Amino acid sequence: MISALRTIGVRTYVQRGVVLTLTRKTPRLILLACLAMALLATIASVAQPVHAAGGGQTKVRRISTQFIAALGDPGATSGSGAQSWGLWPLDPGPRGVELNRYQRLKDAGGVAPARWKFDGTDWWLEEHGLIMEQPTFPLPPGKYMVTGARDVTAMLTIHPADRNGDSRWELDKGATLYDVTHLACRSARYTPATGGNSCSPVNAQKTAFPVAPGGTMPPVEGCTKQDYAVLIVIGLGVEN
Repeated sequence: MISALRTIGVRTYVQRGVVLTLTRKTPRLILLACLAMALLATIASVAQPVHAAGGGQTKVRRISTQFIAALGDPGATSGSGAQSWGLWPLDPGPRGVELNRYQRLKDAGGVAPARWKFDGTDWWLEEHGLIMEQPTFPLPPGKYMVTGARDVTAMLTIHPADRNGDSRWELDKGATLYDVTHLACRSARYTPATGGNSCSPVNAQKTAFPVAPGGTMPPVEGCTKQDYAVLIVIGLGVEN
């Protein structure tokens, strides 16, 4: 979920103006620590204006960064269908499994090193071709302070489902879904297009990655693909 540019022997990470160039010999723990620091800098910069509001308004309780998988018209400020949105309480990128390690994942009974379970009938990829854990469905009703780590931070309200099971969503300040989408984070859900085991990460084209910011995820033979927008959650709304 953190943007990366790759060159031969070197990986350069870019996060909200922070550039980190690391060789293949850089220890993984140092890499993760550097990425975490870059993300914290992003959170601090976008969250600064959203501390507690005045009486009778919604206050914001800061939380560790979470991610929402959202569906909807990018130009809309509100809509229905939020019952099909999901939540990653933890960044799924560092917890993912590289495509070339899929066989190892299978041999482990589908249990990833981060202890999540792979589902061959419903699996996810992120922008660098990492197999991700599924988000938790549905996204619970409530108020979420969200951002795309660009220019806009807004309060997202997820309403309880109505008697037909439909849940509405809305953003304040006139923000659109596109405004609060983190373009560098791409994600897609893959499910079998037909019966059998034809929808597999084995069929994913590794050369299609990384996906450009704002781009669509690549198709995978034998699969039906659904692209999701990714929203960064930096706080929860609490009513006075």
